[in-house]
Amino acid sequence: MNDTRKITEGALMTGSYLLLLLIILFTPGFIGSFFLFILPVPFIFYSYRHGWKPGLLMLAAAMVFSFIFATVFSLPVTLLSGIGGLFLGGAMFKKRSAYETLAAGSLGFIIGLVAVYLISQLFFGLNWADEIRTAIGDAFSTTEGLMNTFGGSEGAEEQLTALQEQFTSLPDYLPSILAILGLVYAFISQWLSYKVINRVEGKKFHFPAFRNFNLPISVLWYYFFALIFTFIFNDSDNIWHLAAINVFTLAGAFLVLQGFAFIFYYTHVKEKSKALPILAIVGSLLFPTILLYLVRILGIIDLGFSLRERLQNK
Repeated sequence: MNDTRKITEGALMTGSYLLLLLIILFTPGFIGSFFLFILPVPFIFYSYRHGWKPGLLMLAAAMVFSFIFATVFSLPVTLLSGIGGLFLGGAMFKKRSAYETLAAGSLGFIIGLVAVYLISQLFFGLNWADEIRTAIGDAFSTTEGLMNTFGGSEGAEEQLTALQEQFTSLPDYLPSILAILGLVYAFISQWLSYKVINRVEGKKFHFPAFRNFNLPISVLWYYFFALIFTFIFNDSDNIWHLAAINVFTLAGAFLVLQGFAFIFYYTHVKEKSKALPILAIVGSLLFPTILLYLVRILGIIDLGFSLRERLQNK
């Protein structure tokens, strides 16, 4: 009876995934992009109900049917959604906490993105780094052409050249970009899955309040050691330099989250207006070069000197 239910639910979830995949293929624009975040939900739901081993069988079936009913280009998408969904659903099956589940899901989606990267490069001849450089070059060429048409100043052209040199190094940060994309993908998919499971099964899955988000102290050490290594290995072609800047970037992004979490915590403890953290986020998006740097420093101080404990004691 239990095996029959597994097979029935597996077929239902596989069919749901294929339907979502076909909607993406035939729905261009923003709506199709939105459904990309829903694709992992069938894998998450099935793995949450039955564990990762039956979920692995569902992934195999989904890849076969997506190749038959869709296109060969849908296989990387299925692989990404399936691996990430298995990691998220498997963590929920083992009753992990929300943030532990998010960490497992992020790892799954990062593995999926790396797999897609390798498949696209080996089988389709698509080099992401070269594509990024080409897109950046085309964008700046178009901008320079518009400036020449409308009579841009010499100082503006020099600033544009300096900005182009900075963006040229963007492919060096590809590992960090994949890691951050994996985290964002996992968070959105997990949140959507919580909504579906709560509606279907009457559960109460939810993320804890963001103000309680707190990183392990080891992230701070990773950040500072990576910063030191960026000065020791300052050759841009050195593999250790590339590793250091990616660890530095990723750890810095987590420290920014720590800083925002402290702002939310401070607002809650001091009973300040809830507009304060919202203004901090909006301001950081509008002026990232200044405010994000300050928020990161705040996260470093909070993590290194236990600001929350001091604030609570006061």
